Amino acid sequence: MKIVAAEVIVTSPSRNFVTLKITTEDGITGLGDGTLNGRELSVASYLTDHVVPLLIGRDAHRIEDTWQYLYRSAYWRRGPVTMAAIAAVDVALWDIKAKAAGMPLYQLLGGASRNGIMAYGHASGRDLPELFDSVRKHLALGFKSIRIQTSVPGINAVYGVAAQTEGERYDYEPAQRTPLPVEEDWDTRAYLRHLPGVFEAVRSEFGPELPLLHDGHHRMTPIQAARLGKDLEPYDLFWLEDCTPAENQEALRLVRQHTTTPLAIGEVFNTVWDYQTLIREQLIDYVRSAVTHTGGITAMRKLLDFAAQYQIKSGIHGPTDISPVGMAAALHLDLAIHNFGIQEYMQHSPLTDEVFRQSFTFTDGYLHPGEQPGLGVELDEQAAARFPYVAAYLPVNRLKDGTVHDW
Repeated sequence: MKIVAAEVIVTSPSRNFVTLKITTEDGITGLGDGTLNGRELSVASYLTDHVVPLLIGRDAHRIEDTWQYLYRSAYWRRGPVTMAAIAAVDVALWDIKAKAAGMPLYQLLGGASRNGIMAYGHASGRDLPELFDSVRKHLALGFKSIRIQTSVPGINAVYGVAAQTEGERYDYEPAQRTPLPVEEDWDTRAYLRHLPGVFEAVRSEFGPELPLLHDGHHRMTPIQAARLGKDLEPYDLFWLEDCTPAENQEALRLVRQHTTTPLAIGEVFNTVWDYQTLIREQLIDYVRSAVTHTGGITAMRKLLDFAAQYQIKSGIHGPTDISPVGMAAALHLDLAIHNFGIQEYMQHSPLTDEVFRQSFTFTDGYLHPGEQPGLGVELDEQAAARFPYVAAYLPVNRLKDGTVHDW
């Protein structure tokens, strides 16, 4: 089943998305997500200029061979742009294969290992009353697990708090449509003083049963992360995410020595090589990579099988910088693997839902990819054409003295 066409479609319904559409000689089409938040055009160019010409004439069924061909033939391996481009091809080919088989993709991955996929939502607020209102809103939507993010006194803008950003927002989308990145400020000591009291208040208000999560967003040193993990132990977190920049994998040894708070790492990772020490030494509890940024379903399945040997579970990245195509791919994988943990889920805007027609559902706190053949997502190209690319950047972080800090 030869590939006869491949097209890169960039559209911006509320935010920018990069989609690869592959067509076979039989007229079957497949979609893949290549969105890289704040660097979308780099992936679009990589696909258009360097990958699409390599796809024409290839057998769409040879997914593993195509993955290896794209990964190894470039010589310059890994990195977010390369791996997002490979992911777009990989997911599109899985979409085609499942459509050709006449079944939803998860069936080709071994069938369902569960009835539904537990999701967590993003609650945030500038103060405790606003945070509590956000938690209640998410509980009313059906979420049974909640991420908690809050403003910190003395800091003007903090990652994860929707109410303190200007302009169009749905839930929390940090990329802002500005000609240059917005600069935010940061004070780690103020954050470490403030956060335990927030979780004490949330537990007092909502009780001990509700699973609570928190994202440190790479902002702490290892010893600071160890302190926070220990301080949060009384509040029984489901996980503490990205407590320290994990490119230095050995740093997690220090964190692990000091706290039993479960750790989730990896949304900025792109390959299994980023995880070798973390998984082998059991320094984390959840793998946070996105299908879209980690080489697609082919690579993520291998990564999660590796993690399963060490009782480490999945926690696939899934905010609105993953398109509905990438989200559907994650859900099919979530449903099939044994070591599923939890799925991040932010509902896309109505405009995004107009461009990407989806079959996956969210009911009573659980996601399901649906039973349509393939991924279960179709792209309305006429609608997509109404929303051209708009430059947008993630913020930049600075300490009080002006030093650039991890955002």
